[in-house]
Amino acid sequence: MEPMIPLRIAVLTISDTRTDETDRSGQALVERLTQAGHQLVEKRIVPDDVYTIRAVVAQWIADPAVQGVITTGGTGFTGRDSTPEAVRVLLDKPIEGFGERFRQLSGEEIGSSTIQSRCLGGLANATVIFCLPGSTGACRTGWDGILAEQLDSRHKPCNFANLVIPERGQHG
Repeated sequence: MEPMIPLRIAVLTISDTRTDETDRSGQALVERLTQAGHQLVEKRIVPDDVYTIRAVVAQWIADPAVQGVITTGGTGFTGRDSTPEAVRVLLDKPIEGFGERFRQLSGEEIGSSTIQSRCLGGLANATVIFCLPGSTGACRTGWDGILAEQLDSRHKPCNFANLVIPERGQHG
């Protein structure tokens, strides 16, 4: 079997209350991506503010050292939840199936409450972006059920890793 090509991934936690010490969701993502062999480029926590979120994600999209961005938080329906509004306008191509598949997997765990998840994915400037809900369980579901395979360059018949790895010829 061919070796996996690790991706350089940034993790953004969106929360008005979490700190490095209390950010279990962001830490779960960092643990999973590094255990899978990927490289953590940066991890940040920002408040649930559309312009702050957009600025950080845009900065990472513009940085050639970042091939993937995973966010956690701000995807619900409460007043301050604004991750989809912040990120959607940055996408060159949305990945509609990501939210659909996430809600399908999540529904097995939390039932109809999954319809309140506005998680999304997409591609922008040869960077893959996935926005997950803020709960640690949702981050585990998203990584274990979708991202572990889709960010693995060996996954067949297709994966998103090969779209962001320049030497694979599908970059851009």
